[in-house]
Amino acid sequence: MAVKIRMKRMGSKRNPFYRIIVADSRSPRDGRSIEQIGTYNPVVNPIEVKIDEEKALNWMANGAKPSDTVRNLFSKEGIMKKFHDRKNHS
Repeated sequence: MAVKIRMKRMGSKRNPFYRIIVADSRSPRDGRSIEQIGTYNPVVNPIEVKIDEEKALNWMANGAKPSDTVRNLFSKEGIMKKFHDRKNHS
């Protein structure tokens, strides 16, 4: 099963709010998810990002691939750097 880390859109019309989830790559965008690992709120100022770092690193170590947008969020939060450091030291 190909597992992806991606965003699930919540919130109302013109007021998006996203959950960062782990899901099977074949499930629809807002469909069933395996686990929620964070949230992203682009509406508030400053933009609010909350990610459970340990869960994200564990899922990526087990082969989950982040989507492009989630990869950018992870990079800004420093999670991608930690993942690469952890992978290279093992």
